[in-house]
Amino acid sequence: MYSPQFDVIIIGAGLSGIGAAVHLKTKCPTKTFALLEARTQLGGTWALFRYPGIRSDSDMHTLSYHFKPWSKPKTIAEGAEIRQYIEETAREYDISPHIRYHHRVLGLAWSSNTQSWSVQVQRTDTGVCFSLTSRFVMSCAGYYRYDQGYAPHFAGQERFTGRVLHPQHWPADLDYQGKRIIVVGSGATAITLVPALAPAAAHVTMLQRSPSYVMSVPRNDSTGHKLARYIPKDLAYRYVRARNILTATALYQFTRSFPALARHLILNQVKNSLNTEADLVHFIPRYAVWDERLCLTPDHNFFEAINSGQVTVMTDEIDHFTSSGLRLTSGIDLDADIVVTATGLTLQVLGGATIHVDGTPITPATQLLYRGVMLEDVPNFATIFGYTNASWTLKSDLSSDYLCKLINHMDAHGHSACVPRNRGRSGVQGPFVDLRSGYIRRGEHLLPRQGTARPWKQHQNYLLDYAAVKLGKVDDPALQFLSPRTHATTTDGSCPQ
Repeated sequence: MYSPQFDVIIIGAGLSGIGAAVHLKTKCPTKTFALLEARTQLGGTWALFRYPGIRSDSDMHTLSYHFKPWSKPKTIAEGAEIRQYIEETAREYDISPHIRYHHRVLGLAWSSNTQSWSVQVQRTDTGVCFSLTSRFVMSCAGYYRYDQGYAPHFAGQERFTGRVLHPQHWPADLDYQGKRIIVVGSGATAITLVPALAPAAAHVTMLQRSPSYVMSVPRNDSTGHKLARYIPKDLAYRYVRARNILTATALYQFTRSFPALARHLILNQVKNSLNTEADLVHFIPRYAVWDERLCLTPDHNFFEAINSGQVTVMTDEIDHFTSSGLRLTSGIDLDADIVVTATGLTLQVLGGATIHVDGTPITPATQLLYRGVMLEDVPNFATIFGYTNASWTLKSDLSSDYLCKLINHMDAHGHSACVPRNRGRSGVQGPFVDLRSGYIRRGEHLLPRQGTARPWKQHQNYLLDYAAVKLGKVDDPALQFLSPRTHATTTDGSCPQ
């Protein structure tokens, strides 16, 4: 029988990729695997984003891996701390030797003859292209382009004598001391950037087309450390993690079940956090809670920056750039030295790689997503997405756990391939992501679909998913298992055109 170079290839060495590698190493110890990383270092998002104030937008007890407890009292952590945590995980579980840097995946081609994947790779440092083969592929490449954030071009932008930049590519040498800064946007990035820039800047203006929901959360949580004086540390961590999961799940369900009351409570917190001079009209969103992702501010720091007088929030739109700043549609002129376009991400699936099954191109946006992990009609392939209403890692951990169970089940029963098949049992409901944020709407035509019934419908609910993974059977009627074949074909290593 044809023997590929690897049992599993993981695309991406970020938070999900390192986690998947640990799951494989501990639960499928006989499997050979490699992590292909296009960049020069691991960490994914937390290695890419370096703008001031970059931090988690979920609590670290749930953003961390379940197998490596977050040991610090700071529950909202800076980007550098998260990157260090991922690096520590890779060292502790000896994952680093499996990572191949400068390896960008251009295409994936499944052959039923060999029952394996040919993974077309390009070295980002030399441009050389070649192929690797693997029985299984897990895409942990995230959902957005690393090389390009979303930055719409505004009329007259070339006339501006100051600097325009996107947070995704923040210059390490940028000096903003004493500068007038306009941050365009109202999402999580803007809410993070504004209070971080304010102490050094002359003034910061946050210019938004429409407000977002912003909720204050504690930066630190000493519960685990206090409990560890009386019970084992691991048990204390598990308690805090379980409490935070239940709290977040209950909060989400509450906001969706009682949207008017949830809106009232959040806006009341905002009102109590601002001084009397702030105009509340700039903090009242036009949509229901969790139609877009809820923005968090640690210890009210966003509101404190506004109260200090160093930050102004305006709701308006850009008509055009002037040589000294922005002209708004209302006719107001804003002067600036730096304009930061915190206008969002550019969505991308599979890291931009193409995918073919026996020569037929697969378009992810036309395929249902099985259990939120595997693409319909695509053998031995998984794509890892986190939750949109909770910590990313909660779902990626569960997905990796499920895939290890699936691989072990296939080994135990002599299967070489597994293909999710809908067979018309579920209708198509729409994109598997149910948020209405701008970057989701712009890129939803790229995203896999979700169905109207299990196992094709996405719950965005950790408790339901946990029960399905831990208690559910792998041998599902929606899965077609295939037996090994004895003959092989060859593939070349040229770059796709």
